[in-house]
Amino acid sequence: MLVVDDDDLLREVAKVSLEMVGGWEVLTASSGAEAAEVALRERPDALLLDVMMPGMDGPSTVVALRREPATRDIPVIFLTAKVGGEGHQQWEHLDVSGVIPKPFDPMSLPAEVARLLGW
Repeated sequence: MLVVDDDDLLREVAKVSLEMVGGWEVLTASSGAEAAEVALRERPDALLLDVMMPGMDGPSTVVALRREPATRDIPVIFLTAKVGGEGHQQWEHLDVSGVIPKPFDPMSLPAEVARLLGW
């Protein structure tokens, strides 16, 4: 699993939650560009990806991942404070497995990720 968020604390909380509660191995990245590099190199099982980040945002990162044969099939779940409304329409057409709203409950995050991915 690759957790991508520009917020250091949120990234760490998600990582600890997914490792300690979910039992998964978790990599992290702090930007869309870094996420694309890590995904290409490490081929994670899935990405938990922040929508709003400086530079390369979540939707742009998904587009970049889908262009590369090695990363095109990696499932993506968006992590965002903006659920619903106009912002959601901008990325509604992207091939993502689901959306988890911020703030999330660290104790239930792994179960929610597993549910959205069908694991």
